[in-house]
Amino acid sequence: MATWENNVTAALMAEEAGLDFVLPFGVWTGLRGESETDGYGLEVLTWAAGMLEATERITVFGTVHTPFIHPVMAAKQCTTCDHIGNGRFGLNVVSGFNVTDFELFGVEMLEHDERYVYTEEWMTIVKRLWSESERFDFDGKYFNLKGASGNPLPIGDPKIISAGSSPAGREFAAKHADFLFMYISQVEELEQEIQTVRQLEGGGGLGLFGSCVVMCRQTSEEAEEYFQYLVHENGDWAAADYWESIIGGSESIPSDVLPMLRERVISGQGIMLLKGNPDEVADQFKQLSDAGLDGMAFATPNFVDDLPIVRDEVMPRMEAIGLRIPGSGLVDSV
Repeated sequence: MATWENNVTAALMAEEAGLDFVLPFGVWTGLRGESETDGYGLEVLTWAAGMLEATERITVFGTVHTPFIHPVMAAKQCTTCDHIGNGRFGLNVVSGFNVTDFELFGVEMLEHDERYVYTEEWMTIVKRLWSESERFDFDGKYFNLKGASGNPLPIGDPKIISAGSSPAGREFAAKHADFLFMYISQVEELEQEIQTVRQLEGGGGLGLFGSCVVMCRQTSEEAEEYFQYLVHENGDWAAADYWESIIGGSESIPSDVLPMLRERVISGQGIMLLKGNPDEVADQFKQLSDAGLDGMAFATPNFVDDLPIVRDEVMPRMEAIGLRIPGSGLVDSV
């Protein structure tokens, strides 16, 4: 459960394990299943402020859905977080895809590519507020500002994450982000997808990451039993139905792969699953690295309970085969 105590415990465990960052989902209406799937969560900019106060080294990201918060307000909140963390804050920028979130806020859901036009204008304002001490006016398609000021400026250089997988999303990331989180549907296709991103203007300098859920146990059989227990015996398939209904019209995920992704929705909101014993999980990370990814964000079904085997068994194997160097956060990366 997303209690503050569980969040702090997880973040401190991640920091002690030498992980580089913590990254939250921003959730509003959730997936409407029988459980509280992604519908039970704390607000993640105030969450980031608390996390930065509770930790010392690890980079902490906040997540913002750009249609639901004004860029001046968001820029000021992010700067405050960055001051609390002495330069350790980063921002995950989301244009939104869940129609019920837009209905919740009473905001028009723009056409897919137009949402990135809006977000690019939003991001341009935020970056100026983070970098310019003098007041400025802004006259755009969606925002008209008079005398905008972001003082004090951030202490560090807040890193920007974007996770758009459509052509418009990738072009936005190449222009505005430090890291693009790529959606991985098939490992076999990942290398070509990475080459496509690298060819974009600005794509050569992007840090390319993926996201996954790790289900690791001491044996392959135990890992499979864990998967069957969580997904097929106790999975919230109503949430998978709802996810498919709202993502089906998205340009980020091809329609022909939607059916095969339903298990992924149950195990981890649609992201890739790495499953097996420690050697097998380390090998799966290596496949992703060999395809060209620079790093991975990973979740587990229960981070507090599941991190120890990743920390004690998987990460040493990754270090032994040259996949990982214990980090000091992302504040100096890229």
